[in-house]
Amino acid sequence: MNIVRAQLLFAAAFTAAIVAAGCGKSGSAGNGPGGDTIKVGEYASLTGSEATFGQQSHNGTLLAIDEINAAGGVLGKRIELLTEDDQSQAGQPATVVRKLISSDGVVAILGEVASSKSLEAAPICQQNKIPMISPASTNPKVTQTGDYIFRTCFMDSFQGSTVLANFAQKTLHLKNVAVLKDVKSDYSLGLAQYFEDGFTKLGGKIITEQNYSSGDKDFNAQLTAIKAANPDGIFVPGYYTEVGLIALQAKQLGINVPLFGGDGWMSFNLVPIGGAALEGDYFSTHFTPDQNTPVVQNFVQKYQRKYNGLPDCMAALGYDSAMILADAIKRAGSTDPAKIRDAIAATKDFPGVTGRITIDADRNASKSAVIVTIKNGQFKYVETIAP
Repeated sequence: MNIVRAQLLFAAAFTAAIVAAGCGKSGSAGNGPGGDTIKVGEYASLTGSEATFGQQSHNGTLLAIDEINAAGGVLGKRIELLTEDDQSQAGQPATVVRKLISSDGVVAILGEVASSKSLEAAPICQQNKIPMISPASTNPKVTQTGDYIFRTCFMDSFQGSTVLANFAQKTLHLKNVAVLKDVKSDYSLGLAQYFEDGFTKLGGKIITEQNYSSGDKDFNAQLTAIKAANPDGIFVPGYYTEVGLIALQAKQLGINVPLFGGDGWMSFNLVPIGGAALEGDYFSTHFTPDQNTPVVQNFVQKYQRKYNGLPDCMAALGYDSAMILADAIKRAGSTDPAKIRDAIAATKDFPGVTGRITIDADRNASKSAVIVTIKNGQFKYVETIAP
């Protein structure tokens, strides 16, 4: 499906999905033995600058919850998903997660995508001993918060120092790389450092580092400095909102070396921003809908039936995180948050859409990554890189 068409169709479907989810509304039944639902909280950037991440993640989560409930729920009860919008704004994750725990009485929390948002909410979940599963926060600091905090995605230590460093050196054959990073983003700073460490250990050189801040629109000064350094490639560990503009302005300055980055690029809004300037660039991610495996194609078909559009990696990760939580509640045989925490920690070889997932001793997911290129305005699968 054409990416722009998928994006437009998705917008309409998302509105309907929010209504169906009862976003931010508390149900009438509780989590106790006599209740008929299990309350699970979700917080996501449903509006604001990171909305495409939150909307896709929410859609995947809701798809999983609907499937679980249609199959009879868990422990004989329906899962009631209580969703809060953190508006892509600093400070809001802490506010909405406090509400989900203290007012709504959820037994577990799903979210967030952005590492900076998860780092706000994780201490609150840890303090209240409510398990939290981030579907896509790759910064290692997230799960270091405490023993109630988990993730179902790979970490930036793997994405940067193993996946991207090796791809740049061994596949793209780059020797001299420029780095353009977002100094206001924990994700960008962490991924940049891991890539630099891995790439230099492989014999590569970082010949210049340039900085920008989230929300910037003009990157000409940084790109002019990069052009003067004459790199073989440019590593941009940022989010799609800035990456598309960076690619456009790089081409306008006559920079014709490949740009590459991490999973923050993975949004169907990327190509509408950057257009043909992104052609032939690369990024690492967790999933791409053109992976020709039965598990992936089954998920893509289910997602298309519900939302009339293609899922991106955030949708797949949202789906996996909800499925892992439901599996943990079932194995725990209880809605006690401590028992759910123990069951999540014991997850091993779970057959997720984004790969088989095992939660390690540090509550991180051990799993593979995929490399994607942009060809004719579409995301195309290149290869899978195992841990």
